Formats: sequence, structure tokens, C-alpha cells
Amino acid sequence: MGKYRGPVCKLCRREGEKLFLKGERCFTAKCSFDRRGYPPGEHGASAQYRRRRESDYARQLRAKQKARRVYGVMDRQFRRYYDVALQRRGLTGLNLLQILESRLDNLVYKLGFAQSRSQARLLVTHGHFNVNGRRTDVPSMLLTIGDQISVREGSRNRTYFKNLRSLLEDHSVPNWLSLDAKNLSGSILRFPERIEVEGNLNEQLIVEYYSRR
Repeated sequence: MGKYRGPVCKLCRREGEKLFLKGERCFTAKCSFDRRGYPPGEHGASAQYRRRRESDYARQLRAKQKARRVYGVMDRQFRRYYDVALQRRGLTGLNLLQILESRLDNLVYKLGFAQSRSQARLLVTHGHFNVNGRRTDVPSMLLTIGDQISVREGSRNRTYFKNLRSLLEDHSVPNWLSLDAKNLSGSILRFPERIEVEGNLNEQLIVEYYSRR
């Protein structure tokens, strides 16, 4: 399973906006984007003062890279998701976003079990969650309507999950998900509508990017 292992704050700086890849740290003064909001690299600081007109291809590429980085997906896997979305009925762009939203690591994050998607991937990889009563350690697992996620019995006595119960009582989840804070579990009620997908993503540019190749 490939994953990006470099500095994640550099990804936000490259996209020119906060992608909230480090959870609560992104809301503090320690956020690298707030201190150095220019692109990374030797000429990053001076590049912000040059007015550059982006080509259509550049805008499409940036839209694809941004979505990929928000969900922590490598390029080859992202392309596979697009191919699956293309085969489904309906709008390809919306299908793609719904596929990304239905990843197990994203759902663990949205339910409030983790502060970021990267932390959610780590928790899933360490085997702390069950899906429909069965242990899984695959963050990229795609779930569907009616599937239930719960913290494993053997993990509930850990300090992290003991403290999590009180935090989840004030946590609000999207309308397409349900959360049982007391039992540390949640489920998918339906797939999200376009307006319910966060992240300021432009799926139409992603479709255009793959359509021209």
C-alpha cells in the first residue's frame, strides 16, 4: 500500500490553501501555511509576486492533485477510482467524490474517531475498527449504504478511545452518517449529495483532466 511520506504542510503550500491535513494543528499558530503561505521550493517566495496565467491543463492538474491530497490517495489508485466512477450511472464527477467519501479512513475521520484522515489511516491500519462486525486493517476499503463501523472491543480500554467518548458527545456528523457516541460506532445512511462534500473541490476539472488523456 503506497502512501505519501513527505512533509504534508508542503502540500498545502503547493495548492495555495489549507487542506487541513494535520487536524487541530492547522487551526493553531504552528500551521506552516499561515507562516509561509507561498509555494515550496527555492523560488517559492518570489513566485507569489509574479502574475502567472494558468493554462486549462494546469488548472485541471491542480484540481486533480488537490483532491488526491485531501483524501491521501496515490495517483494510480485515484485513476482507478475515476475509472469506476466512469462506469457508474450518473455524473462522473459526483460518483468520484462519493467513492472517495466512502473510503474507510475518510469515514473514521468524519465520524470523529480521528482528528485527520492520516490519523484515521493509522488507527485503521493498527486494526482498531470493525466493519459490520469483522476486523479490518485496510484504510482504502470502500463501504456502502448500511455498513457499520465500530471500535473493536479489545481497543475500547485504550486511553485514546476512553477519552474519545466524551469528545464525541459534542461532535456533529454529516447528515448522511449516523453516530452512536456511547457505543463508539457509526453507519452510512446514504451517499452524500454534492453540497455535503467538503474541501472546495472542483470535480468537473478532474473529469476534464482525464477526458483529454
